[in-house]
Amino acid sequence: MELRKTDVIVVGSGPTGLMLANELALAGVGVVVLDRLAERSGQSKALNLQPRTAEVFDLRGLLEPVRRYALGNWGSGHFGGRPLTYEGWETRHPYQVHIPQAGVERALEERLAEQGVQVSRGHELVGFTQDDAGVRATVRTAAGELRVEAEYLVGCDGGRSTVRKQLGVEFPGTDASLFAFVADVFLVNRPATIPTRLRSVHDAIGRRSDKGSGGLIPMGEPDLFRLIYTSAARPDRTVPVSVDEITSALHALYGNEVEVGEVRWASRFTNATRQAAQYRVDRVLLAGDAAHIHFPAGGQGLNLGVQDAMNLGWKLAAQVQGRAPDGLLDTYHTERHPVGARVLDNTRAQTLPPQPSPETLAMHRLITDLAKLPEANRHLAGMVSGLDIHYPFPGPPHPLLGRRLPDIELTPGNWSSTLFHPAKAVLLTTSPDHLKTAAPWSPQVNATLIPTLPTPATLTRPDGHICWTPPPNDPTPDSLLTALHTWFGTPPSRP
Repeated sequence: MELRKTDVIVVGSGPTGLMLANELALAGVGVVVLDRLAERSGQSKALNLQPRTAEVFDLRGLLEPVRRYALGNWGSGHFGGRPLTYEGWETRHPYQVHIPQAGVERALEERLAEQGVQVSRGHELVGFTQDDAGVRATVRTAAGELRVEAEYLVGCDGGRSTVRKQLGVEFPGTDASLFAFVADVFLVNRPATIPTRLRSVHDAIGRRSDKGSGGLIPMGEPDLFRLIYTSAARPDRTVPVSVDEITSALHALYGNEVEVGEVRWASRFTNATRQAAQYRVDRVLLAGDAAHIHFPAGGQGLNLGVQDAMNLGWKLAAQVQGRAPDGLLDTYHTERHPVGARVLDNTRAQTLPPQPSPETLAMHRLITDLAKLPEANRHLAGMVSGLDIHYPFPGPPHPLLGRRLPDIELTPGNWSSTLFHPAKAVLLTTSPDHLKTAAPWSPQVNATLIPTLPTPATLTRPDGHICWTPPPNDPTPDSLLTALHTWFGTPPSRP
């Protein structure tokens, strides 16, 4: 049996796995990415990047490469079909990037190849064992079985995750009660009621009939649309979506003159909602859909997975390289599990049961009225977009602690996001004393003196979340020193 050795095995090459592999490679960690499919599917699947994910990509110089495959921007989001704006969130990206998941994967895989890492396609994980020495994975390939040894393994292999099942992690939640499908279709006859351009996705998906609800979203090519349709029917999920089923849905929503020419791709989905009880078991971790599944309300799944990877990548790299302080890797679960749970809650709140009761309809009418209030709209937009994520960091209480650092224009045309491209922490300060304090951590912390800042100083982790800012009346660097030790361990010794 052939043997390969690496630092980390990533199982799955969707957006979560590819983002994590990029983070590890950028930190100089060896990574092997396994995918059971012989080639990338090319299926469009998810359709958008939320504003926080656009910021995350910008922190690594990935946003413009991703935009090459985008179809445009949507100026607003939605909560259960109710329009949301991103005003008041101090973001340079107050919109959703309209991009098929295939485009995100392509851009991430291209960046990974630039770092010298190729996805091992046609490589199916069969099983693994772990102990104090590391992880040993058995992989099935067309040429026979392969053994891969590593220090850690991360399951990014989707809702039916082999890694999660073999790990024996509980996956509690609720079974499906709502059934839907998506289909990318070419229309040969398109009435004027079907728009070719949309400013926001909620303009399209809010159509209803006595049979179901949904709508069409233009996909950038002439006459190509994404159909999203939910009905009270309970189909067998193993049966492919048929042309007749798609046609029937289109007729219910847009009239009988609509004709389907070709179905490029179709898939069923439900509102089954589950979350892994643990994101880490010793040397094996879970991320993305392997850790959580939910109804795709607002397109939050891809974004949640990419942000899982952003949170995990720098911590796992530090662990592998022996520079992580005690407990750092455990903060992946303690920080991301509550974020995932909140997404599961809000996606549940956005769905009506197949046969809504007067009580549920009344609740949704109330939510509709509340969403029109500016402060409520801002709250919902921050929640769905990920812009409001607030980690419970240690340290003196401060309104910025644990929150994302907005992109700051340091000098004309020079933004703070570029300082994060090497995946280091960033210290922005008006004080030379802070620079001296942080100097021993220079391999891990990019310290920059800025004459004027909205606050005297911020220390921000590689994932863009502020982990220190001077407490009031703190004339000494002691609190900064504590934060540096807390997040980045003992500074490397100098020769």
